[in-house]
Amino acid sequence: MLLEALPYIRRFHGQTMVIKLGGEVMEKKKTLDSLLQDVVLLHYVGMKPVLVHGGGPEITREMKKAGKEPEFVAGLRVTDRETIEILHKYLVGKLNTEIVLGINKHGGKAVGISGMDGKMILARKIREVTTPDGEKVQVDLGFVGEIERIDPHMVNFLLSNGYIPVLSPLGVDEEGRSLNLNADTVAAELAVVMGARKLIVLTNVKGILRDPKDEGSLISQLTVEESKSLLASGVVTGGMIPKLKACIRAVEGGVERAHVLQGTMPHALLLELLTDRGAGTMIEKGK
Repeated sequence: MLLEALPYIRRFHGQTMVIKLGGEVMEKKKTLDSLLQDVVLLHYVGMKPVLVHGGGPEITREMKKAGKEPEFVAGLRVTDRETIEILHKYLVGKLNTEIVLGINKHGGKAVGISGMDGKMILARKIREVTTPDGEKVQVDLGFVGEIERIDPHMVNFLLSNGYIPVLSPLGVDEEGRSLNLNADTVAAELAVVMGARKLIVLTNVKGILRDPKDEGSLISQLTVEESKSLLASGVVTGGMIPKLKACIRAVEGGVERAHVLQGTMPHALLLELLTDRGAGTMIEKGK
């Protein structure tokens, strides 16, 4: 296995890898612990991992505890003032800290940050969404934003000093208000501005499936055009839509390849990056 991994270690040495952890992946503590151990291994063999994490299931639970029923519009969580406070407490405070502690436990040096720190992610409030049938409608989702600009200097500084950055997907607008951002989108845009070699999206399914009910229908490789066709035809549905769109955005923005993996599978990250057979779906530009 080490001999098989050697060419990949050599190829990716010194390269930035943006890894997005889905909230479902973080629910299973043993799985998360194993995954973070793999991240530390990648760091020790010379790669530069950057983690962006979600936290949807935990945020939903905390909202319900506070007597708030979660509401989603076009896949985006409606975020009022009380909900943004829950995000500050659990997304930035609890979940980010758990990831940092897990990396540190395995010998890495992690630093937790959010897009609010140093105005790293400048965002603006979303006022319009596109419905599944392509219609644009005006909305008020509360404190939900879209990215205007990402300043990668803080992340680059941490990487250059041997740290593993762990980023919570919150941004700030020109008036200093924090905004809830889609973690898949944050990971994709960060990968683009940093010139990352790869974007890796870890979720709770094997990858892109032709039939969502059949894990045997996994598509191991896709081009950007094939990915767009799957979206247009309705083959890709639900929460996989923003993940595939993030991969397309990253590859079109200059990232060599993007991957969608089942992060709950033991060592999926290492299998995809360091072996010939891979583990999920890889998206590349194509001819």
